[in-house]
Amino acid sequence: MAEITFQDITKRYPDGFEAVRHLNLDVLDGQLMILVGPSGCGKSTALRMVAGLEDISEGELLIGGEIVNDRAPKDRDIAMVFQNYALYPHMTVRKNMGFALKLAKIPQDEIDRKVDEAAKILDLEQHLDRKPANLSGGQRQRVAMGRAIVRNPSVFLMDEPLSNLDAKLRVHMRTEISRIQQQLGTTTIYVTHDQTEAMTLGDQIAVMRAGVLQQVGAPPELYSHPTNLFVAGFIGSPSMNFLPGEIDGESIKLPIGTLGLPDSIRRQLEEGPGGGRKGVVAGLRPEHFEDASLIRDRGGGHTFNAKIDVLESMGSEFYAYFVLDSARVSATELDELAQDAGAADLPHSQPGSEVVARLDAASRARKGQQAELWFNTEHLHLFDAQSGESLLVVGTDRHGMAQQAPQPAPAGQRPELTEPTSGRGQDLK
Repeated sequence: MAEITFQDITKRYPDGFEAVRHLNLDVLDGQLMILVGPSGCGKSTALRMVAGLEDISEGELLIGGEIVNDRAPKDRDIAMVFQNYALYPHMTVRKNMGFALKLAKIPQDEIDRKVDEAAKILDLEQHLDRKPANLSGGQRQRVAMGRAIVRNPSVFLMDEPLSNLDAKLRVHMRTEISRIQQQLGTTTIYVTHDQTEAMTLGDQIAVMRAGVLQQVGAPPELYSHPTNLFVAGFIGSPSMNFLPGEIDGESIKLPIGTLGLPDSIRRQLEEGPGGGRKGVVAGLRPEHFEDASLIRDRGGGHTFNAKIDVLESMGSEFYAYFVLDSARVSATELDELAQDAGAADLPHSQPGSEVVARLDAASRARKGQQAELWFNTEHLHLFDAQSGESLLVVGTDRHGMAQQAPQPAPAGQRPELTEPTSGRGQDLK
């Protein structure tokens, strides 16, 4: 049993700075939990508290039902995989993987058996007699994982283990880590800055911001039902578009026109915190746009015209960028995300709100020309303009779980965020 429980955990440094504030989180036995968020959000600090590398200022940390606040790292039955591999350059792969067992005075035949088993899982059998300098980045990362696997710990802790790899190798190693974790069934906490890694790897994702847990849930839940602007803007690639809106009865006025609100959204607004609201922030995901000429039945959405400024061909689809004549949405959460992405200081070539749409490869849209686009209003997100909280999800509990959400997406419709795909459920001709 290796369930991990954060009970009102706070990490406060001597200067008074709180890196983690009142964190409540349950990681179930055998689960792969992803801690994700921008730089400085507290995710690595939370991981290091589990490892015993950071003291806990307040609260209790339980592993397997036992409080471990005062236990030394070596007494917590955890194994950690670091970002920089931390391999011994003068040792072979075999010796690197078995070094911790040697220090524990495990018999050599037992060490060899465990190393051979781990090497088979990681496809490192042919590299056991090589040294790290002669290995590729992906092979070194697998050696670092093998060193953790041979210890057969109750918990794996991974601190951005793929960030030093190139993009293509990261995709391959994501698959490997997921396969190995499922095969071993070991409780794992995985810290990453990359939301694509989070969406493709995790059983559950915990999104953090400035030391505070924002939301916890399965990847489709965070994608479809974000509880605030921060989560909505962080999850998804390309990011969600945000536009100023004004609710007027059964419709909403947006820069792309006046959209009729679907019955399900109207009911949620009436029954939830959005009742009586006028000024809102509307969230429109790029994948819920389409070239209107490809839509057979436009009744479930809104059609509008826009001049395409930039058109990026991804092979299986297009990313179409256009600017709407409206004020940009200003919110602290979105400013933080822009700062983290390095876009905060970039100059805007023209006034207005920039929008990106993912269009099918059959789209007739062309750069510099007007295009007739369609948006699926069933997937509209609405947020309070002041607080940034979702008007369609009634908050979260103390563990960051949504207390009330719209009807979940049908099974099998998990959003694909790693590679571009054409077709997103619209009725295409």
